[in-house]
Amino acid sequence: MKKAAAPSGDAASALIDQRIEELGGWRGPLLARLRALLLEAVPDAVEEWKWANPVWSSNGILCTGEAYKATVKMTFPKGAALPDPAGLFNSSLDGNVRRAIDFRESATLDEKALKALFKAAAAANKKG
Repeated sequence: MKKAAAPSGDAASALIDQRIEELGGWRGPLLARLRALLLEAVPDAVEEWKWANPVWSSNGILCTGEAYKATVKMTFPKGAALPDPAGLFNSSLDGNVRRAIDFRESATLDEKALKALFKAAAAANKKG
């Protein structure tokens, strides 16, 4: 039995729009802002829907966007190899490969540092 491909492009974007709307409260607008920053930083990023979450890719996965009760989490599969001079990574710090950022309701976004991190993830994927 062949496994169905994960939605990408317009279909995935529609699912991400729906997820943002369903979240409401502070989490929906925060996820929408993070999405906008990522797409500004990496204009060729492809939106996908995997594991019931938004996923952004460019030559491989850049990051996922997950919403929990108290946080919105951006997980970077290759985060441990990325420069993070602003110290944005605050979760999954004990792993050898991935890193994540947990944003809470009162979070102030360092938009410049986030865009740099998104660009670094894209550059790392491009290198291979």
